[in-house]
Amino acid sequence: MVEQQEASEDAVMTRIGQAIMLLHGGDREEARNRFGAIWSELGADGDALHRCTLAHYMADTQDDPGDELAWDLRALTAAEGASDGRAAEHRDLPAVRAFYPSLHLNLAADYLKLQRPDSARIHLQRARAAAESLADDGYGGGVRAAIDRLELRLREQ
Repeated sequence: MVEQQEASEDAVMTRIGQAIMLLHGGDREEARNRFGAIWSELGADGDALHRCTLAHYMADTQDDPGDELAWDLRALTAAEGASDGRAAEHRDLPAVRAFYPSLHLNLAADYLKLQRPDSARIHLQRARAAAESLADDGYGGGVRAAIDRLELRLREQ
């Protein structure tokens, strides 16, 4: 039973990964459609890592900055839900926590697009604080560099 559930969860992450590949390949509409279908299947009680990952990338498929913000907020809510009482021992909790710097960075960028620099600064500070826990690898360096770039843009506001 546990193996069947793990295989099912892996299948969900595979489908999310396929939609991410479509997004990165430039097919935002098809990626958005697939993410939407998976989101509907997951529901409010779906796996936190799945919901966080999906919402994080669904935000990138949005044309409207307000919709992008809404999806990024859903991603953060899912990440925060992974550390509440019921899911505190969730096996994917470290993976969810690794999203925090990027989640807050995206929220800062969203708020900047929406001309809300004070909110952008709050999330940029949270991104920088969360990035301290990232490894000194390509991902961690990339996130830190993106934080620095956004901070420069905010100073120009």
